[in-house]
Amino acid sequence: MLRGAAGILPLFIFLLVALPVLKVLAEVAVPSLETWRSLGPLLPLMLRNTLLLLLGVGAGSFLLGVSLAWLTTAYRFPGSRYFEVLLILPLAVPTYVLGYVYMATFDYAGPFSTAARQLLGITLPEIRSGYGAVAVMSLVLYPYVYVMARAGFRQVSSSSIDVSRVMGYTGLETLIKVALPLSRPAVAAGMALVMMEALTDFATVRFFNFPTLSEGIIRVWYGRMNLEAAMELAGLLLLFALAVVSLEHRLRGRAQYFQTGGGMEKRPLRGVRGAAAAVFCASVLLLAFVLPVLQLTLWALEETAAPSASPEMYLQLLSRSLSLAAAAALVCVLIAIVLAGVLQLGTGRVVRRLARLSTMGYAVPGAVVGVGTLGVLSSFDHRLNSLLEGTLGFAPGLIATGTVVGLIYAYTVKFMTIAYSAVDSSLSRITPSIIGAARSLGARPLEVVRDIQAPMAVPGIAAGAVLVFVDVMKELPITLILRPFGYDTLAVWVWQMAAESLWGGAALPALTIVLAGIIPVAYIIRRGV
Repeated sequence: MLRGAAGILPLFIFLLVALPVLKVLAEVAVPSLETWRSLGPLLPLMLRNTLLLLLGVGAGSFLLGVSLAWLTTAYRFPGSRYFEVLLILPLAVPTYVLGYVYMATFDYAGPFSTAARQLLGITLPEIRSGYGAVAVMSLVLYPYVYVMARAGFRQVSSSSIDVSRVMGYTGLETLIKVALPLSRPAVAAGMALVMMEALTDFATVRFFNFPTLSEGIIRVWYGRMNLEAAMELAGLLLLFALAVVSLEHRLRGRAQYFQTGGGMEKRPLRGVRGAAAAVFCASVLLLAFVLPVLQLTLWALEETAAPSASPEMYLQLLSRSLSLAAAAALVCVLIAIVLAGVLQLGTGRVVRRLARLSTMGYAVPGAVVGVGTLGVLSSFDHRLNSLLEGTLGFAPGLIATGTVVGLIYAYTVKFMTIAYSAVDSSLSRITPSIIGAARSLGARPLEVVRDIQAPMAVPGIAAGAVLVFVDVMKELPITLILRPFGYDTLAVWVWQMAAESLWGGAALPALTIVLAGIIPVAYIIRRGV
């Protein structure tokens, strides 16, 4: 049992991370009828659209991710060696970036729709719809299912596949009756990540005129400056997130699957079937990554003739994004080192459970974290002002609300899980005897963390810092809700330019974010997809 500061730290971190979520839950536990009435018919529409988005993006990502994972794991066909790696690349493109590219390209006034009317005499379906939002988000998010499903399929034993072949199963029947059931936990985890990302998004659904709860939170806060209504909508969104987590646990079940023998051998696909598999993989990669990046590059080159923003403005946006991302990565990693290190030294059961709960922020949608943090900081500022005015006779005004400190706090709540997972993975490889020897020589728990565990966990620390850094670079809802007035970042600028239909003005910042997003993709590839 740890005592003193080492025992209290996990509890303190839990409270720090949980406060925004607890604030939202407290608001939704005592709903305001006036707030619900003020939303009028918009609330049922947002609830319906949120559910449809979850179902649609979940189904689309499942079909794409599982089918692509099965093709690249179970078969050899032209280009399969390259496709199994390249198909992860869409993870580098934020949903709102692909959304604005597709909206500009396939809208009624866009080049594809215009060419179809002029050359073919046909009118393409309106992309600004729920179907458009589901299609675009599925193209971006399927790699979550793809990566997890591939990991699951690669662990399916060759004996299981051989038995299915002896029984006369086709490839599709083997996938449905053998591979998928044995890979259920991995696929369920990928689906949960997809649905969490779909819940978090607000910019894409706004581009496609498909209001959801996440979009409604931004709409209520920016349009009405109504924090109470925003927090109650955030509470509803949080309930959706909890339902997704519960669904994942149910899909995983308690069953355990033990595989014997080596992994499955790839079967060759030749002729028409091999060509069809290659075309399918190439088409998905083309639509989800190649075409958007090419379009962004063309817009960025055209923008150089008459730029919407000066080079100084771009450098300022880049500097702010890099500074915020670096600060958030540093804070997340420091907390992760302390938390993971202290837990590995041994704590009480209650403290250990609370510490584990403090790493659940990634499962909370960004808009919920943003609004919850805003509520916590606002309450803190008001109480501090009341205290100082009553005791010293002056009120300093807003100290935490609308500051960079508040932003970094919210980023920490949201992304500390990523840093913790990477650090904990490295710490788990440290031989317990080393820790025991240090403790027997009189080293205190925090000294063990500082002098032994942290230096030996450098690879995990670096990986966690990079992953948090890139996620903060892409983060939009938290930044929009909590940023200081006029404090734009690359992500905010992309959203603002796209909202004004200034496609070229958004291109270079969007390309910068995509290039940053390639870093974690390269990390995943290096570890082996």
